[in-house]
Amino acid sequence: MKHLGNAWRGIVPNGNEALATRAKRVINKDKRLQAGLTSLYRVIKPNYGFNSKRYWERRYANGGSSGAGSYGRLAQYKAEFLNSFARERNVSSVIEFGSGDGAQLGLFEFKHYIGLDVSVTSIKRCIQQYADDESKSFYLYDAELTKDSHHLFTAELALSLDVIYHLVEDTVFEAYMRALFTAAESYVIIYSSNTSENTPIQAEHVRHRRFTDWVDEHEKDWMLIDHAVNKYSLKTNEIEESFADFYVYSRTSTEFPEVGLRSLDASRRTRPTG
Repeated sequence: MKHLGNAWRGIVPNGNEALATRAKRVINKDKRLQAGLTSLYRVIKPNYGFNSKRYWERRYANGGSSGAGSYGRLAQYKAEFLNSFARERNVSSVIEFGSGDGAQLGLFEFKHYIGLDVSVTSIKRCIQQYADDESKSFYLYDAELTKDSHHLFTAELALSLDVIYHLVEDTVFEAYMRALFTAAESYVIIYSSNTSENTPIQAEHVRHRRFTDWVDEHEKDWMLIDHAVNKYSLKTNEIEESFADFYVYSRTSTEFPEVGLRSLDASRRTRPTG
């Protein structure tokens, strides 16, 4: 019974995404089982002592990766969007909160990059992988254990890619969001889901949040200037599709070019919403 705190802990060990997908398909076919698990999840989940920092260190230490979104066509899609944004807005410095295993970084074309992560193993990987690249720096970083009054960690653009829905604990989410916006001089780009809908049909390290509400309440100097719907929105394939979209924020004091983000495909853009 000890595993009931998370419906998937015993089903999906060590971030096994293929196994998770098969389990979800089985439960999706049984509406009664799905309803029962949902009710159980809502009662027990809030008291489940999950530690996201420990999860990610264990995952990387065991040879795991940052996930499907950092590879293949999803990684290419994110790189095209971000490289184009950096070129059009003349962004030369970027800081990423949650640099992961460094796979996605290999597709970026940023002039100066700082990668931060809570995992010792992932930072070691990145340092080794990019040892000869002087344009990149990496630091072990925990927002809850950092007070950056002198703004040592800053850049024109702050990135959060496939991270927010992995911030299961409220205190970790709050500290992360404040650090993300504090570090950005001009822009913040978030690639994430944006919903409060959660069900037991998700892994233990996933918790969806409507983060735009948090930004509206706590970051009054920032405005959402673009919401780009994912080119590969999730339908059935969780390896090559994603529930995450791009959300682009700018400081209200930043001067915008007359022409918007021209590189974005108009067919996958929506009006900015809060």
